[in-house]
Amino acid sequence: MLRVNMSEKFSCKHCSQPLHGCKYIQVEATPHCITCYDLLFSNTCHECRGAISHNDKELSYEDRFYHELCFRCVRCERSLAGEAFTCQDQALLCSSCFCSSQVWSRCAACDGAMTPGSRMLEYGGAAWHQTCFLCHGCQKPIGSEGFVPDSSRFYCVPCYERQVAPRCSRCNKALTKGGVTYRDQVWHKDCFLCSGCRAPLANQPFTSQEESPFCITCFSNLHAKKCSGCHAPITGFGDGKYVSFEERQWHQPCFKCSRCSVSLLGSGFYPDRDQILCKDCNTEEEEEED
Repeated sequence: MLRVNMSEKFSCKHCSQPLHGCKYIQVEATPHCITCYDLLFSNTCHECRGAISHNDKELSYEDRFYHELCFRCVRCERSLAGEAFTCQDQALLCSSCFCSSQVWSRCAACDGAMTPGSRMLEYGGAAWHQTCFLCHGCQKPIGSEGFVPDSSRFYCVPCYERQVAPRCSRCNKALTKGGVTYRDQVWHKDCFLCSGCRAPLANQPFTSQEESPFCITCFSNLHAKKCSGCHAPITGFGDGKYVSFEERQWHQPCFKCSRCSVSLLGSGFYPDRDQILCKDCNTEEEEEED
């Protein structure tokens, strides 16, 4: 900061030279004459090793300082002030010199080189110029917008929903994420409902009747066979193993002798009208009849 001060007792902090009527630079509220400022505070140019005085235009890169004319490409000596450049092994190179010495990755669409400073997109190990990364549907650049891959093609979200996305079997709207698959059909989670009470079935146990999904409660009330022992529904869920004989079914724990209640699982039994009897009870009944 340069100032002119007319105070009589005003001098350089370092050399005590009066600054009355002179230019000076103030550092942390302390005045210094121009000579002392350049001596004490000037940075050293990384290229020419000379001091960068207060009148020089100073450029910096990675804690290194340069005169404007010293900030140049090490090969062609072109000025890099305001230009794109690359640092390679501590040496500054303009884009042209750097590109001429490199083997670049190629754009997956146009096969052009991916040079420094060019905008690019990377996905799945491949790279594209930003202007080459196009939606397969509308052929417009996707840019920084969201996209959906489909095999080797890429779609913007609107085109994917219109042209590619599977359709919900209930509302016929596109499924872009999540969903439920049942009998080769897809639903939004909020659309996959019990055919009885219309409660959501996603992440819930369910069963079917004639290809229609039902929650366990509705299936039990509407379609499940009833146990001949306890008369409760046999759903096949939980402890759902059951025994079937002729037109009757029993939960396994309910499959027991109608007289003595001994379990008949794995044992012989004897049907007696609507009863089932173990061997001993059947023998007693035959003796009573005799």
